[in-house]
Amino acid sequence: MSSEGPLLVDASGLKCPMPVLKIQKALRSLGQGARLTLIATDPMSYIDVRHFCETNNHILMSAEEKNGTFTYEIRKAPTQ
Repeated sequence: MSSEGPLLVDASGLKCPMPVLKIQKALRSLGQGARLTLIATDPMSYIDVRHFCETNNHILMSAEEKNGTFTYEIRKAPTQ
């Protein structure tokens, strides 16, 4: 695993399901256990990202909202 830190995916301004589709695509290029940070502004992302992680066994490490911007830290599932 790289020590560079998580991959940043900026989905600001995109409406669902686009933020989830962007993380799904990004996760395909990452190794098992890799981390990804998603930035989104769509309030529905709070539900959709959680659901995506739960149904695909990814780990939602954190989810925060500040001034209408949501930041998610996701760890890719150990096996896919």
